[in-house]
Amino acid sequence: MSILDRRQLLAALGAVAVAPLAVRAQTAAPSARLPLVKPPRLRPGDTVGLVNPATAAFETMPIEILVDSLEALGLKVVQGESYFDRRGYFAGTDQDRARDINGFFADPNVKALVARGGWGSARLLPLLDYDAIRGNPKILLGYSDVTALLLGIHAKTGLVTFHGPHPRMRFSADRIREVLFDGSSPLLENPREVSANQTVQTEHRIQTITPGVARGPILGGNLTVLTAIVGSGYLPDWRGCVLFLEDVDEAVYRIDRMLTQLRLASVLEQIAGFVFGRCTECEPDSTYGSLTLEEVLRDHIGSLGVPAYRGAMIGHIPEQFTIPMGVQAEIDAGAGTIRLLEPGVT
Repeated sequence: MSILDRRQLLAALGAVAVAPLAVRAQTAAPSARLPLVKPPRLRPGDTVGLVNPATAAFETMPIEILVDSLEALGLKVVQGESYFDRRGYFAGTDQDRARDINGFFADPNVKALVARGGWGSARLLPLLDYDAIRGNPKILLGYSDVTALLLGIHAKTGLVTFHGPHPRMRFSADRIREVLFDGSSPLLENPREVSANQTVQTEHRIQTITPGVARGPILGGNLTVLTAIVGSGYLPDWRGCVLFLEDVDEAVYRIDRMLTQLRLASVLEQIAGFVFGRCTECEPDSTYGSLTLEEVLRDHIGSLGVPAYRGAMIGHIPEQFTIPMGVQAEIDAGAGTIRLLEPGVT
């Protein structure tokens, strides 16, 4: 083979080798952010649908309490057909659980969906009717495993979804009224209470990681669930966002591993600000030399140089904020506050 032939062959092989890389880079590029679609606000007398997209409901008492708490807000409640179904650890088949969600979005009599957590919501993402959801915007409220639905539906439709609790506690119910009924844009800040026998506040404290003020679309949820769908088409555009995270019952090294994954996936480098809520039962183990959660957050988040704080009322706790996903928000990391800059409902 001549030198010229060898050069031509190497050039041809190089073109073949580069082509797949170009395709991969193109498919990995973030999708354009869709225009926001805001659902109508709730009004007393409205009907909300309970959906169970994940773990089977093994006991009825917690559901009775949930129904009572929603009715205390003046709402009527209906349950999805598969709510108490059982397939292994799921509340029925994937198809049945997705059918409940699609059915409530299509039903003009149902004004909002309240979803239960556990594990399994991510399995429903390919089964949802996103055209129908976009055409019938409604409130979707939940947290924990419901993070997959909140992010996936927002990414595919632009619908503002709502990360928030069941309204069992007065604090949580008041935040739900502000955001979902009143359509207000409140300042979300932790209670500042000092009991009679204390000299300083010990509960609901915040800790500043990096001081400063940041603005952007607020997005996030449960860290474990979010990282489980990294690389899929069901995550929103993170550029310039305020990212909030929470988790429960995770060892510190696993929090470290998941934040590492978000950094390697170029999520963290895109954000404008960061809020970490609560990591319930996430204490370091007894292994000698374990990092603390504070150290892990400073490693991954402090090094970003963006305003960041921890301790917000977000997570597996009875008193929680209700956060409309995708709306513009401003955080003050020194004060430990989130200010919603626009309502999440019409």
